[in-house]
Amino acid sequence: MKQDFKSLGDELKQKRNELNISLKEAQNATSIQMSHLNALEEGEMERLISPVYAQGFLRQYAKFLGLDGEKMVRENMELFQVKGDLEFSYGIGTVEKRGSPGSGVKWLPNSVLLAAFGGILVVAYFVARYFEVL
Repeated sequence: MKQDFKSLGDELKQKRNELNISLKEAQNATSIQMSHLNALEEGEMERLISPVYAQGFLRQYAKFLGLDGEKMVRENMELFQVKGDLEFSYGIGTVEKRGSPGSGVKWLPNSVLLAAFGGILVVAYFVARYFEVL
């Protein structure tokens, strides 16, 4: 039976209440954060990380409650489809968007560290000469 996110969430919440289980107990048993469980029960799947996580969380939580999570996901696959185009404008090997202020070369911290290291070497050299180690 096809449903929307809200009716799926209502079904989960109703079953949890029938079993007299708190969200905290469900979190401990499933290792799904309480905010994600709450999002599932409220039918707010957009609050979850991604559609793939939503499917996994729904399967696991439904199984914990004694429901058929596989069937719930299988019958409602259209609810988990990504809407619109995804934009991948991230640089290679970075989590910062290209063109953002933090994405440039970090020359100032690197130059300060290099200067400090050079200063330590110079001081070490003169200390070693003073104590006639060199």
